[in-house]
Amino acid sequence: MQPSAVPELAHTHTRPIHWLATATALAGVVALSSVLQPGAATAAQPDAPRTGSTPVHAGPPDPAAVAYPLECGPVKAVVRKKASGDLDGDGRPETVAVVHCDSPMGTPPDGVYVLTRDAESGRPRLVATLLDPEDGTTVGDFAVRGGAVTATLLGYSSADVPRCCPDEKSDAKWRWRDGTFVRSTPAGARSV
Repeated sequence: MQPSAVPELAHTHTRPIHWLATATALAGVVALSSVLQPGAATAAQPDAPRTGSTPVHAGPPDPAAVAYPLECGPVKAVVRKKASGDLDGDGRPETVAVVHCDSPMGTPPDGVYVLTRDAESGRPRLVATLLDPEDGTTVGDFAVRGGAVTATLLGYSSADVPRCCPDEKSDAKWRWRDGTFVRSTPAGARSV
């Protein structure tokens, strides 16, 4: 007995419409994943011990617990990056937050803010603005190391440059000195 011939099935041949449907579905998944982001990871900290009547807070300030000086209209401010370390040498960590308006389109400019804990209440509070969003700059690489804040700043040479594609790049470093944060350009800085 010879095997019978199997008729050709229409659904086993790819056509341009199949590829178009697949590409559309994939684009939808990518677009949806850029809108639906998980919240920032946080580690639960045990309550700090109390000494006398003043609370002792050892952990860095939570950047989600602070109101930032941003005018975001109908969208909210979002903490894009954060890092902690002792910036002023007092033995308590500060938190540096990179924040921008959660715009669904374009590349919103970043603000860089320093937070500390209030000595009385222990609540986080904003104490310095290192980079104002009105400068129109976004932050690339960012770190807190050795008592300094370093960042790669991405900007635009003119209003004609599309806001998606910064054409200027510079490095900045902020260090606490004489009661204020002083900005400098680190050694080996580059510009595009």
